[in-house]
Amino acid sequence: MPATRLPTARDVMAKTMVSLRPEQSLAEAIALLRSKQISGAPVIDAAGQLVGMLSEYDCLRVLASGEFFDEDHAEEQTVGANMTREMTTVDIDADLYAIAHLFLSRRLRRVPVLEHGRVVGCVSRRDVLRGVENVWEQRRSQSEKPKVAGGLFLSATEADRGVIAARRAE
Repeated sequence: MPATRLPTARDVMAKTMVSLRPEQSLAEAIALLRSKQISGAPVIDAAGQLVGMLSEYDCLRVLASGEFFDEDHAEEQTVGANMTREMTTVDIDADLYAIAHLFLSRRLRRVPVLEHGRVVGCVSRRDVLRGVENVWEQRRSQSEKPKVAGGLFLSATEADRGVIAARRAE
């Protein structure tokens, strides 16, 4: 059986994604994450460069500190002031094994996908699991195809497990 090609970030990533701006208010970002039912998003500046990630964790950290409701800190409650600046990314050609290892070793939920230094998508743990399911389905469908050798279909009989050869209709 031919080997199934291992999918890459290109194959499984979300190509349309929600992104945030550094100057966006934290309250607006929280509402957007909730409405889109996502746990985080990349932060892209006016030049189109990835400058950070804002996650539910980042938002909860601000809320738990009490600063979110403090009037003296109202101007600081932007995405840029509360995002994670040290982020992990993957190259568009990273395979599922590498991405899964990254999620496990760094306890991440999603990572931006870069191609030539630009964000082209985002891959989540769920995207990786969907890619694995697709590989299993491909392997399952390949193993169900009849074996062909030299123009003959080969199959085993139920009774004696002998091989029956039938000429292929060309």
